[in-house]
Amino acid sequence: MALHLTLIVASVIAVFPALWVLLTSLKPASYATTTDFFKEPTLENYTSLLRDTPFLTWFGNSMLIAFFTTLLGVFISCTTGYAVSRFRFAGKRGLMWVLLITQMFPVAVLIVPIYNILSSMGLLNNATGLVVTYMTIAVPFCAWMMKGFFDSIPREIDESGYVDGLNPFGTFWRLILPLAKPGIAVTAFYSFITAWGEVAYASAFMVGDENLTLAGGLQKFVNQYSAQWGPMSAASVLIAVPAALVFLFAQRHLVTGMSAGAVKG
Repeated sequence: MALHLTLIVASVIAVFPALWVLLTSLKPASYATTTDFFKEPTLENYTSLLRDTPFLTWFGNSMLIAFFTTLLGVFISCTTGYAVSRFRFAGKRGLMWVLLITQMFPVAVLIVPIYNILSSMGLLNNATGLVVTYMTIAVPFCAWMMKGFFDSIPREIDESGYVDGLNPFGTFWRLILPLAKPGIAVTAFYSFITAWGEVAYASAFMVGDENLTLAGGLQKFVNQYSAQWGPMSAASVLIAVPAALVFLFAQRHLVTGMSAGAVKG
């Protein structure tokens, strides 16, 4: 009984903020900051958001960046994890240490050097630059995780592929990847969420309404003197929809992939 009660309370605490944002998005502006739970519901915040702001442009920019971050993140993480798991090569240990150490630095420390690098390459205020930046976040963690996942797949499968005449890439593509679907799902989910919800880099590297992502666009609703809580709440709800859909698509693989990726270091 106590356990069930604790779980119910924890669930309510977890759900309440999201529910409050949803309800705020349905309130008129005059009631947005009140404690009224549900009063005079309206869709005006949504219609105003889509009609009067570049929200759809920001949404498209975020989708584009998240898509390529996910695609490249999965490819690089899987190939790196497989190479480190299966092959011996010079610098292997150093590579893994580099991937691990990069996760130790906070965003605030990395913004300036990454900004300078992107500036020297002409990638500031450019979707490509932001994709590259997000790869520095997603790939190190996912490569480590995929290495652990590939370690859990018997090497005899690789050997059977070699016997059948497959080269290492053919073995990886045709035999190993189909067995790695749970790990790939976790990698894709993590890469997508990294690009979709990141704020600091998007705000620092992108300017102009036509280039902003959703993270940067939301800041347009807050200024020094006031905040437009209704449109901001509506935008937050719409932003959560793609992330929720990706989660629903990947959820059956998430637990398996995370646990399998932690089997071996």
